Amino acid sequence: MSELLHFWVTHRTELARLIEQHVVLVVISTGVAATLGIPAGILAFRRPRLGRPLLFVANVAQTIPSLALFGFLLPLPFIGGVGPRTALVTLTLYALLPIVRMTVGGLKSLDRNVVEAGVAMGMTSRQLLFMVELPLALPSIVAGLRVATVIGVGTATIAAAIGAGGLGEYIFRGLSMVDSTTILAGALPAAALALVADGCLAWLEHRLRSRRASSFRGPALAAIAGLALVASAAWWMSPGSSGTSVIVGSKNFTEQVVLGELLAQAIEAEGVPVVRKLNLGGTFICDRALRSGDIDLYVEYTGTAVTAVFNQEVPHDPRKAFEQARGLYARGGVTALEPLGFNNTFTILVRTRDARRLGLRSIDDLRAVAGDWTPGFGYEFLQRADGYPGLVETYGLTFGGAPRAMDLSLIYKALGDGQVDLIAGDATSALIDALDLTALDDTRHYFPPYDAAPVVRTSALLRHPEIGRAMARLVGRVTERDMRAMNRAVDLDRRDPDDVAREFLARLK
Repeated sequence: MSELLHFWVTHRTELARLIEQHVVLVVISTGVAATLGIPAGILAFRRPRLGRPLLFVANVAQTIPSLALFGFLLPLPFIGGVGPRTALVTLTLYALLPIVRMTVGGLKSLDRNVVEAGVAMGMTSRQLLFMVELPLALPSIVAGLRVATVIGVGTATIAAAIGAGGLGEYIFRGLSMVDSTTILAGALPAAALALVADGCLAWLEHRLRSRRASSFRGPALAAIAGLALVASAAWWMSPGSSGTSVIVGSKNFTEQVVLGELLAQAIEAEGVPVVRKLNLGGTFICDRALRSGDIDLYVEYTGTAVTAVFNQEVPHDPRKAFEQARGLYARGGVTALEPLGFNNTFTILVRTRDARRLGLRSIDDLRAVAGDWTPGFGYEFLQRADGYPGLVETYGLTFGGAPRAMDLSLIYKALGDGQVDLIAGDATSALIDALDLTALDDTRHYFPPYDAAPVVRTSALLRHPEIGRAMARLVGRVTERDMRAMNRAVDLDRRDPDDVAREFLARLK
């Protein structure tokens, strides 16, 4: 607990910013859902034939896993892309069902004698709705908002995976570092927000049920909905950053976050403001974000670019691989800048005690034991052209069971704990030495070179020549030893990536 408190104190400014982002995401998405869901509920109550399809659509949206929904929405124009727009659409869809259902339920549960009395007094349908039905159903509507808000607080943590901010940034950062303190630093405030929101709305629901229905009027609902709509429109139309800023992205593992900080701080040293969208996800999310303009640059690896992004065979000569990647990127308006100086190739890792006991020195040696072993790989490695399918074909490996798929941040620990018997890791990972793992020689040269190089949208490079100057100071100056040391500082010493990057840049000066 003392470590957690120390983390919150030392990161209080960042924590406040992430809480604010989290609250804004939930408030706006729930407000938009209320603006759409309450009228939809009224329509479903008064026109059951039209209401059934509305409830069906809301039900279908609720059944789609949140990560899958993010994936579906990312490539869509206007509502997709990396950033808050996709997160807001997803959270709004999840909030619709409880609001629509509770609105319909509240209207159906009304005492029909009261409604008939209003009709007998000569009320029009509109007057009956705003002066009788909605005020009486208001406690149920608030109950729907209560459920939607709690769901939104929990789901908003996943929004960090697509650069939407919020407390999920700490959770994903902690997962990449296998650091429970950082995970709790995001999870506990999110849980507290859910409890506070639930408690406040429960109190409001209780007060509404205890008051006379006549003290509430429909215009109040309309005002709340209008404010939510205005706020959401302002957020929706606001750009992710001003035209004077550069947006730096990264993938979702330690090395990439450190490299993202290196790029960001080097550009800031040129006097250009930087917006960070780190921990975005795998190669394909970052590449899509770059091409759509959601980010301006990130660090890619030459072998990954040629094989995974462009689906071409990569030469084993590092310079030829870079030139091929640069040419392919140029066709799409992206410039690949000179490599930073290290090659983070894939490497097949086993426990050192197993390597010694079984005499394992190369990947070829695995053929004798593969039938009894269970491999573990990252999700992306299982699908990539330079990943698992080609590996087993090149080396003639037949494993006893299907590979276990897990997040990149967890595979090293899974190997060290004996949950799997071999993994595909990164050559620059600090966990290789920390967990006493052994890298097997790639005697057939299956894995191509993976030189780390910044890739930047050409339009951004022309608009901000400072990017080129900043990257030129890093070319060839980040060695494998440097990268392994920085990874170790974050993964094992539990230091912040921004501090580690800052110290490295200070040494370069």
